[in-house]
Amino acid sequence: MAIVNRTPDSFHDRGSTFALEKALAAVDAAAAAGADWIDVGGVPFAPGPEVSAAEELERVLPVVEAAKSRCVVSVDTFRPEVAAEVIKAGAGVVNDTSGLRDPAMADVVAGTDAQLVLCHSLAAPRTLWPSPRYDDVTADVQKFLRDRVALALDRGVRPDQIIIDPGHDLNKNTLHTLELTRRLDEIAAIGYPLLAAVSNKDFIGETLDAPQRERLAGTLAAVVFCVLRGARIVRVHDVRATVDAVRMTEAMLGWREPAYTRHNI
Repeated sequence: MAIVNRTPDSFHDRGSTFALEKALAAVDAAAAAGADWIDVGGVPFAPGPEVSAAEELERVLPVVEAAKSRCVVSVDTFRPEVAAEVIKAGAGVVNDTSGLRDPAMADVVAGTDAQLVLCHSLAAPRTLWPSPRYDDVTADVQKFLRDRVALALDRGVRPDQIIIDPGHDLNKNTLHTLELTRRLDEIAAIGYPLLAAVSNKDFIGETLDAPQRERLAGTLAAVVFCVLRGARIVRVHDVRATVDAVRMTEAMLGWREPAYTRHNI
């Protein structure tokens, strides 16, 4: 899942794909590099200026329209009214980083062919939650996700529509995220496809003492580790390198044939 943000204040790209032509070029590049999905965001999760639903739609709809013929399009939004419009426009996935903070999101997805990503977080999007605390971060995240899955099912979302995301770094410090990743198989055991959004995040930077633009090696290590622990979707900025890392991992696990075989044949 390739990240294409139409925002001026995302933590990694810092507005590099905010302009529509830049976003559309990023979609083309990601698809050419092997991305299966494009995740389009119009509002970051982190605190920042208010962005209205109308402005969010103005940012994401043109990208949905342009990308839907290239690959699966996911839209990162916590607003049911935005989700309804992007599904109509052809988005196949709604990526709700709020984890159904507004249960109406489930109502919007129910009865459609779209999938719904349920992500763990403590705070509402765009708000601070300083110094988060957990009794047992993995157990707490697992319970949260089980509860949100039950809520989605109760509101008519089909089991085959559900994807879960433990929310790496979302209202978690580095020690929380490292433990959660170490025990990611416990989250995968919930039984739904698992998305890992680890790309260039602060738990990598703090672990390696690596600034924002020097986290690719750490990101690839985290991606491979997450795949081995049960992740089946990885959300990333650096598509080509991640595709190679994942395909190599799949080949070593016996899930993918080599592209060709000549050596010592």
